[in-house]
Amino acid sequence: MNRQTPAITRQEAQDGLPIPRRYWSVVSIWLALTMAVLDGAIANVALPVIARELGSSPASSVWVINAYQLTITVLLLPLAALGDRIGYKCIYIPGLALFTVGSVGCAAGGTLSLLIAARVFQGIGAACIMSMNAALVRATYPAKMLGRGIGYNAMVLSMSAAIGPTLASLILSVASWQWLFLINLPIGVAALIVGRKSLPDPQGHGRPFDWLSALLSAALMGLVVFGAEMFARTSATLGIAMIAAGVLAGAALVRREWNRTAPLMPLDLLRIPIFSLSITTSIVSFAAQMLAYVAIPFLLQSVLGRSVFATGLLMTPWPIAVGIAAPFAGRLADRVSSGLLGGIGLAIFGVGLFCLSRLGAHPGNIDIAWRMAVCGLGFGLFQSPNNRTIVSAAPKPRSGAAGGMLATARLLGQTAGAVAVGVAFHLVGLRATPSLFAAASIAALIAAGISLLRLRVSPPARAAVYRPILD
Repeated sequence: MNRQTPAITRQEAQDGLPIPRRYWSVVSIWLALTMAVLDGAIANVALPVIARELGSSPASSVWVINAYQLTITVLLLPLAALGDRIGYKCIYIPGLALFTVGSVGCAAGGTLSLLIAARVFQGIGAACIMSMNAALVRATYPAKMLGRGIGYNAMVLSMSAAIGPTLASLILSVASWQWLFLINLPIGVAALIVGRKSLPDPQGHGRPFDWLSALLSAALMGLVVFGAEMFARTSATLGIAMIAAGVLAGAALVRREWNRTAPLMPLDLLRIPIFSLSITTSIVSFAAQMLAYVAIPFLLQSVLGRSVFATGLLMTPWPIAVGIAAPFAGRLADRVSSGLLGGIGLAIFGVGLFCLSRLGAHPGNIDIAWRMAVCGLGFGLFQSPNNRTIVSAAPKPRSGAAGGMLATARLLGQTAGAVAVGVAFHLVGLRATPSLFAAASIAALIAAGISLLRLRVSPPARAAVYRPILD
């Protein structure tokens, strides 16, 4: 796939793609994002139906979700490093194909085992897409428009998340659950056709791939994330043992890669203060988001007595507000420090979460909806500028690693938040729900403080060689 001349790839790396090719590249990226987000939202909604029709227990059917998430977790960083080596398009296009074929396999799976196997296949494709997405966005847009491009991406993500549950309900009302996966087929084929001709294709550095580091990275992420899930849901002892094994694998990985110039675990990027602060902000903020997002359905249905359909509608203002705020914040991030924008956004997010914790026993729908909108507004104001800084603080040849770390930070934060909710419900029950929102509010304010610390950080001088975009 790397058949373009060096002159062209250098121009793409620095100035983005020319029009109209840039627009077609954006279309391909948006189609892939829409497909991946819709698939996740739809699978969650359809899980009870799938379990019933396949004759499996709820506990077993959860693996339809877990197998997909665990596969992505294990492969993100190795695929990001491989993309820096051989080129982003060489990972992204096969990933689109794998995801599309995996979707057909999910629809054809007549047993739970076959469905889970197809979801693993899908997860490989999704990891290829997610690990390369940020790097391709950076290579698609000119430097002065990077924040705007990332903001548009966040808008597509939020809108897809908002319509996912409603779309799933509509499909299930007129067709079988298999059609939930088959809708990926036309989207995936369109993304492949458009992306194969239009996506940027900067050349990789070509250095040998470190397979041992890839295995250690997979062990670190897989054992820590799955161990955390195990700790919260089934066996605390086994979960702690798995987390400890993952930490040992991580220690071995850090020791192996400490002095390398382009390590698979991006230690070189984590030494850049603005990058490490942005990653930390992302982890803490996504933990706060997931704390609230997992607890909200329990609050609305089990405590406040709302129906499943009403719950979906009442949660919709959150992603819609993110979709409205994200493009505006992205455009603003090209001129204003992400540390300031992130601090303001996360403070608003924290206020919204605190208001949710004070809903009371008999709130009206409007009382719930405006609080959701405030949370989404604050999170949308933070997310695009923060992602822009993570991507642009890395040297151009390390864009893949930066994108992989961005996705990994989001996943780690969300896992931490979900595990915290599981532990709280196990120990206290649903009475813990208001306290969870208060804890999420505190976490959001801590993330706001970390974000504001970036105002005191100067861009690293060595990054100027690669012409990155810095705050």
